[in-house]
Amino acid sequence: MKLNATRTFALVAALVASWCLPGPLTAQNSSENEPSARWWKGNLHTHSFWSDGTDFPDMIARWYYDRGYHFLALSDHNILSRGRRWMDVGTIESRGGKDCLPKYVDAFGDSWVEFRQTAPPAGDPEKGASAKTQGTRQVRLKTLNEIRTRFEQPDRFIMIEGEEISDSVAGLPVHMNATNLSQLLPPVGGSTVREAIDNNLRAAAAQAEKSGREMMVHLNHPNFGWAVTAEDIAWTTREQFIEIYNAHPAVNHLGDDKRPSVERIWDIVNTIRLDQLEAQPVFGLGVDDSHEYHGRPGSRPGRAWVMVRSQELDAESLIAAMYRGDFYSSSGVTLLDVRFDEASKTLSLNIDAAEGVSYETKFIGTRRDYDKTTSVQKDESGTPIRGTKSYSADVGAVLATSTDLTPKYHFRGDELYVRAVITSSRAHPDPSFDNQFEQAWTQPVGWRK
Repeated sequence: MKLNATRTFALVAALVASWCLPGPLTAQNSSENEPSARWWKGNLHTHSFWSDGTDFPDMIARWYYDRGYHFLALSDHNILSRGRRWMDVGTIESRGGKDCLPKYVDAFGDSWVEFRQTAPPAGDPEKGASAKTQGTRQVRLKTLNEIRTRFEQPDRFIMIEGEEISDSVAGLPVHMNATNLSQLLPPVGGSTVREAIDNNLRAAAAQAEKSGREMMVHLNHPNFGWAVTAEDIAWTTREQFIEIYNAHPAVNHLGDDKRPSVERIWDIVNTIRLDQLEAQPVFGLGVDDSHEYHGRPGSRPGRAWVMVRSQELDAESLIAAMYRGDFYSSSGVTLLDVRFDEASKTLSLNIDAAEGVSYETKFIGTRRDYDKTTSVQKDESGTPIRGTKSYSADVGAVLATSTDLTPKYHFRGDELYVRAVITSSRAHPDPSFDNQFEQAWTQPVGWRK
């Protein structure tokens, strides 16, 4: 059963204000005449030759399709995969390597790959003139609609239109991914980071209302360039999604000695929102932010994804499920079930265990009587740095630990929220930082009134 496409950001904001959002969808609350909900795997942060990626968009779609993903959003910087776009063969080779184009032709054939030779400068060159004066050989980049005709299949794989809105404030990168948009969303800017985030969210909300499409916008890699603090995110209450694991090696995922990791930022944001602002917490996404597709160092595909529980595989249903918080993020751990029972106040998980692998689940949250002490971080000269404040260990504390494959957390009644992070004993097959193990992250629960 599809949701009404006229549901917009404004409606979501009204629901948030009332704190009456429905609980996670489960197969049990589907009617007998409706299909059961299931998990769909996807990546919502992907780059191609349309911006700064190193491969053709159709090659990238094929990579994810072949590996069992169900949905993919190409999210190139400030551009949509529309119109006729040609790329010089020399540029293709410098970015993707000498074998990039041959691999593309081998994969799709001469009937799919389109070449052209640009016209030489005025005045025909004589025989033997340089290749430069004879024009340039180019390849046309396929559009999203063309790629859809090649790969989309009902209940198997869909492509969702996306864009990375790449904004900046005083040299600080403010990047946000818009998913299932109808038109390009140019960066709006602002005088502060918070204002820029809010302005871009407003622009997306206006497009969603006008188009009647189910859209979502999530904040990308907060620690990239140390641009976005936990306080920025907390007080920009329109934002409902952030990347809590971006697999690009250069986005400062783990923080440093003066700035928290992105996962700790997530807990700080949700503690501030629930305790001080009476606002909905943010949900956390795992994404590839893939750029590199040829095995070289960089942000490679397949490192992180989201698993969304929905009855149908279409953009509207997937996004609606994510607004409900009915999804988890993963870098390798698979969950068969995630369930929060409102009546018993119990968060229950079911881990799909791999042979010979052990799992540790930590239930993380903040209690209402937490230590609210904060301090501003300073550099060696005593000057405050741009970064999230230092918060007490009570914020995002480990409330319980389990090594069971069906771990449970029973609320005692004083929690602002609880989430779970599951870490396996198996090392990540393609790590983005040292000593990385496969993990999964559930969304915060127990906060709804």
